[in-house]
Amino acid sequence: MPALPTEHLPQSLGERVNHAWNQYRERAAAADGEWILATAPLLELTRVWACSEFVAKACIQYPGLLKDLVESGDLDQRYPATTYNERLDSLLMSVADEAALAQRLREFRRREMVRIAWRDLADKADLDEVLIDTSALADACIQQALLRLDEWQQAEWGVPTGDQSGSAQSLVVLGMGKLGARELNFSSDIDLIFAYPEGGKTVGTARERTNEQYFLRLGQRLVRVLDEHTPDGYVFRVDMRLRPYGDVGPLAMSFAALETYYQSQGREWERYAMIKARVVAGSQPAGEQVLDLLRPFVYRRYLDFGAFESLRDMKQMITREVQRKGMAANVKLGAGGIREIEFIGQAFQLIRGGREPALRVRPIQDVLTVLAEHELLPRYAAEELRAAYRFLRRVENRLQERADLQVHSLPDDREGRLTLTLAMGYADWRDFERDLLRHRGRVAAHFEQVFAAPQGEEPEASDDHWLPIWLGSLPGEEAERYVINEGYANPGEALRLIQALRQSHACRALSVRGRGRLDRLMPLLLGAVANTEQPDVCLPRVLALIEAVARRTSYLSLLIEHPMALSQLVKLAAASPWIARLLTRHPLLLDELLDPRALYQPATRTELDRELAERLQAVPSEDLEQQMEALRLFKQANELRVAAADVAGVMPLMIVSDHLTWIAETVLTQVLRLAWEQISARHGEPAYTVAGERRKACFAILAYGKLGGLELGYGSDLDIVFLHDSAGSDQHTEGARSVENSVFFARLAQRIIHLLSTATAAGVLYEADTRLRPSGASGLLASNVDAFADYQRNEAWTWEHQALTRARLVAGDTALDARFTAIRAEVLSLPRDPEKLLLDVRQMRQKMRDQLGSGAEDTFDLKQDAGGIADIEFLVQYLVLHWAPGYPAVYFYTDNIRQLEALAREGLLSEQDAGALMDIYRKFRSRIHQLKLQEVEGRVSSEEYRAERAEVTRLWNAIIGTA
Repeated sequence: MPALPTEHLPQSLGERVNHAWNQYRERAAAADGEWILATAPLLELTRVWACSEFVAKACIQYPGLLKDLVESGDLDQRYPATTYNERLDSLLMSVADEAALAQRLREFRRREMVRIAWRDLADKADLDEVLIDTSALADACIQQALLRLDEWQQAEWGVPTGDQSGSAQSLVVLGMGKLGARELNFSSDIDLIFAYPEGGKTVGTARERTNEQYFLRLGQRLVRVLDEHTPDGYVFRVDMRLRPYGDVGPLAMSFAALETYYQSQGREWERYAMIKARVVAGSQPAGEQVLDLLRPFVYRRYLDFGAFESLRDMKQMITREVQRKGMAANVKLGAGGIREIEFIGQAFQLIRGGREPALRVRPIQDVLTVLAEHELLPRYAAEELRAAYRFLRRVENRLQERADLQVHSLPDDREGRLTLTLAMGYADWRDFERDLLRHRGRVAAHFEQVFAAPQGEEPEASDDHWLPIWLGSLPGEEAERYVINEGYANPGEALRLIQALRQSHACRALSVRGRGRLDRLMPLLLGAVANTEQPDVCLPRVLALIEAVARRTSYLSLLIEHPMALSQLVKLAAASPWIARLLTRHPLLLDELLDPRALYQPATRTELDRELAERLQAVPSEDLEQQMEALRLFKQANELRVAAADVAGVMPLMIVSDHLTWIAETVLTQVLRLAWEQISARHGEPAYTVAGERRKACFAILAYGKLGGLELGYGSDLDIVFLHDSAGSDQHTEGARSVENSVFFARLAQRIIHLLSTATAAGVLYEADTRLRPSGASGLLASNVDAFADYQRNEAWTWEHQALTRARLVAGDTALDARFTAIRAEVLSLPRDPEKLLLDVRQMRQKMRDQLGSGAEDTFDLKQDAGGIADIEFLVQYLVLHWAPGYPAVYFYTDNIRQLEALAREGLLSEQDAGALMDIYRKFRSRIHQLKLQEVEGRVSSEEYRAERAEVTRLWNAIIGTA
């Protein structure tokens, strides 16, 4: 047998390896009288044994182990995913009792851990393979042990059966921590939680036992067979302390008991632990059921910025422990260590995972990738954290592979440092330490960036007086003087409002921790309000929001953790009570304040389409409630961005309306898709037969009014009409529950209206008005396109043709767009009696003035009073209908501005008059937008627009005349 090539090793390591080699030769010779390792990869063996005394000792103690690994080729191949389970299942086929099971499991574990360490230290496996293999080995041991133990216990105690379902029950084993994420380190504990579906009793034996008794005993046996130290060692150390109530809690709990515990008593660190939970053994469907039950506990539906504070507290506790025990060299818990990387990723998961399902992944490397893709972390930061994680996990594994001990601290002895330096592939310790410190320094810097204590921890000098004012501890006169000096005109009212919030039920009901957050936030908030131009106006708006969100203290944490969000909240509340009320009703929107760049740059139509599609894609297709919530949040968030840009003066009126219109169009497109999927899933797709050809029936949504004219405002209703093209024969859906197409389209329209106008926790999406359909409220909800055309030609009133001037298709099949466009052109171009047209327009407008106008001499209703917006709209509609037969350009577009431009371009209205009407129209609409954002009715003093009203009235009288 040749000597080992140890000349490249440090002397002490070479001597140790040669000593081990001699021991191995003696044991091998004694085993079968010949050299077992005649074909050994000696250079590889030398390196592996120098780095791992565990591998060397296992080979010496069990000489056949190395021969088996070499001759099988397992040292040179990556295992397929099912290898461990298949091999262990085969190995345990003849096992008949617990003692034999324990021995076989330990033998299997020993062989496979030697293989994993060998491939790692010989650089035949990358980090991902090592982590996945170690985790898969643990999975297989748990699964195969549970399978046999359950089988034996059922034979003795009977089959556990559910009281409610009557079905057989099985134990579900949840793997937590690194096992759950398939990131198990080489010599790790495994953290487990045991659960079973429901209470009940065993059946099939003379003596009944409760399911609780059955699964308690089964769990105890499983822990013992894995964890107990025997002459063959152990399989995996099992830690059950993450279960509810820890060591004093029951070893196994029913799903209902687990759900109750986490909902009523679950703590923040348990949310953190549950992020990585995975079903590792037992019934997979049942396991997924319990994970679904616990998901709302882990991932809150709102943005949970309280996670920053909780994780910061956990890290500070760990840091104190590290300092107390002198563990600075600990690559897991020390500064810049593995735990800090995990905390960074999991903070974002806890905060945003309820809103962004892409973050609900277990492996930290995947989390970092998602954070970079979603721009929640800079890409360079995610890459540096990922590189550091991979480096530190390799260090951790190679520390543990040395002696199969659960160590995380760097060695401080010469032998240990030589071993780790060699295992990590460095020439000397200084080179290794330089790279280690570089990685840990980057991690520490990124951790500090993410978890830096918020400004609320130590109030600035300017906030000093606001804390006693908030707490009510400053004498009245002194408090009033301070508030006056800060710019308040009515200090008494300001102090009353602050006191009212402090004494409100919402604040008095806060926990000690929640009250602490509020006390940190309020000085910052009051200081920011004092810096606005009108703090007396801004204060009640902001305090109303705080009272509304106080019970969900994560919102308080958001504002504490992010001064920019606090600043934007105060700025927008000061500018608009409409925005303040929107945020108060829907505090989920506070997330939008985190990035001012996005807040003041509303999305384009393409970006809106992509954003809403992504939001809905993240929601389970069968969860209608969540789909409706996603639609509403999308609309509210994007309306907020438009309003923010509007009040900031960075977006002109026409662009504001464009954006509000795009939001509505995007919503209608997705609402139609969802409604179609839901109705067609029940009845099948609608089709019809024409000339012997079977065709798919098409459907579309027409927009009228402000939506049709691309002039939508804040809070506008949607005037919509539904069309379909079903005709010919055999008009029915092609599904098991087939219905007539007319029924299908009526139900489709009803579902669309339901999705739009049903009030949910997030409010109403849009109020939908369908009265402009043929025959109004008495007509069919969805009209055939040919019937629609016939109605428009032969039955429609003049005011309905006026409405048609602003109509366009906004969602649905493009095939119907061409047909509707042709019908609209034909109908608008019909010859009309000029006198009747004039009279109809004049009478309809007068009727509206009488019913909707202000009727006051000192007030001007911007829309309905004489000389207002409605006069301009009716003027344009009259001119379009009058000139349409000879000038198709005047009705090509549906908005007033471009119709006026066309009228001027065709010489049908002077450029001066058209320009005046356009300017006044924009001015009035802009003023209405402003008033809406101030939550003021669209009326102003009669003096404010006297000249503009006179000009509109002049043109009205010149063109339409008076009755």
